[in-house]
Amino acid sequence: MVSRTIQQHGVGAELSRWRRLRRISQLELATRAGTTQRHLSFVESGRSLPGRAMVIRLAESLGLSLRERNELLVAAGYAPVFPESALDEAALRPVRAALDQIMHGHLPYPALVLAPYGRVVAANEAVEVFTEGAAPELLRPPVNMLRLMLHPEGMAPRVANLAEWGRHVVENLRARARHSPDPRLDDFVTELAGYVPQGPIGPAHLGFAVPMRLATAEGELRLITTLTSFATATDVTLAELRLEAFLPADQATADLLHARHRRRTAAAR
Repeated sequence: MVSRTIQQHGVGAELSRWRRLRRISQLELATRAGTTQRHLSFVESGRSLPGRAMVIRLAESLGLSLRERNELLVAAGYAPVFPESALDEAALRPVRAALDQIMHGHLPYPALVLAPYGRVVAANEAVEVFTEGAAPELLRPPVNMLRLMLHPEGMAPRVANLAEWGRHVVENLRARARHSPDPRLDDFVTELAGYVPQGPIGPAHLGFAVPMRLATAEGELRLITTLTSFATATDVTLAELRLEAFLPADQATADLLHARHRRRTAAAR
């Protein structure tokens, strides 16, 4: 009975914390989850223990990630519902094959699969344009793409608009940290922000996106990026993956990347 009481207070405190972070009232959350404000109040105060289905509904209504939903279930005394598979396990083998196909089809443009905090899980051959001249320690597996991009011994010296572009990278991470607080992410954001120089937001953007202006031996690349995720994933690992695909912002960039790809293919033969 003692452990059950501790668990009640655990899940209640967590629900209250998430509700405040989402700026949702008890009444609004209860309505979303199909329960009553009175019941939710009892849960948050530790006077009532919600059933497993109710915990899942509350977590969904709060917009929690699969990992966070599992943690809320554990706080309530239940086993996690959502599996967390390794990418090389049989369950995710079709996913890995599909990602490899997408990245290959994206050539001659760079594409990567990223795990949380920017860890590179997979990449196509075109990402070599990002690794040129980088310090060896930044290229040791597991490579962190965000650190590689902003670090002064990584891509940073070649990014002409580092202040503007880097600010967008850091602000996106800060937004993620506000949505899903994590001390590790806070530390990482602080590290990356330290690499970004101060500077006014300049006019060198496309109107709809801030391109990365990357210097290469053949000329300057202007790249925009797209992010793709698995919206219906029920596996924690899969839900946390992001496919980051870079696209040319102008014809000169497209021509340069096509030329690099032809040379790379010829050399491989």
